[in-house]
Amino acid sequence: MAYLAPTEFVTKMVDSGESKLLMSTRDTLIRSYMAGAILALAAAFAVTVTVNTGNPLVGAMLFPVGFILLYLMGFDLLTGVFTLAPLAVLDKRPGATWKGVLRNWGLVFCGNFAGAFTVAVFMAIIFTFGFSEAPNAVGEKIGHIGEGRTVGYAAHGAAGMLTLFIRGVLCNWMVSTGVVAAFMSTSVSGKAIGMWMPVMVFFYMGFEHSIVNMFLFPIGLMLGGKFTFMDYLIWNEIPTVLGNLVGGLTFVGLTLYSTHYKTGAKRRPA
Repeated sequence: MAYLAPTEFVTKMVDSGESKLLMSTRDTLIRSYMAGAILALAAAFAVTVTVNTGNPLVGAMLFPVGFILLYLMGFDLLTGVFTLAPLAVLDKRPGATWKGVLRNWGLVFCGNFAGAFTVAVFMAIIFTFGFSEAPNAVGEKIGHIGEGRTVGYAAHGAAGMLTLFIRGVLCNWMVSTGVVAAFMSTSVSGKAIGMWMPVMVFFYMGFEHSIVNMFLFPIGLMLGGKFTFMDYLIWNEIPTVLGNLVGGLTFVGLTLYSTHYKTGAKRRPA
């Protein structure tokens, strides 16, 4: 499990950010669609495990399987490009602009949502036998998740919105740490172990991940959750996206870039 030093893997982060900004629209959409779909399947899997075992920790321990697979296949999540894409602009890489960053973020958001929504429809069909009967136990659980994490926040007003935003920040602090961990090793096993640890933390702690929520809330609405699409947007998705942006870029991307890539001047011996 060869380990790369911080100066080496942060350089790879900047290179990756540049690559994502210069990627074609077609490839960006395909890769983000598949990332959203695979992460949604992992979320459905984790909720199913939690319901069947009655142990949320088991579900959290197994959820990173999807995250690891999608990154090993080179697919892109919005949470990851929040962290990586701006680094290429800060480093003044050729062709890297803030307009390109916003374009990349917009395309990845659309691709992630389309992939997660596709899986939401598929799983809703499975949980209800093609909408011919009431949701099974897993479907009921998912519907209640949607209620608690929309109207549940709304019931607390500004305090609920602040809590939601901070959960989004902490989520992408952990998830982007997992993204970075994939650059720390040159072996599959090393990458997998590095990604698994922080992603398990985010899922078990109930932090808010914008792409997981692109699956949980649309499927919750299909399964009879007592909240609206506007509840989902205002009291979850939009604040979560903003929190994910702040968490990944501030606490992961910029900190690593500033101290391992653009290091400060060394102090002279007294």
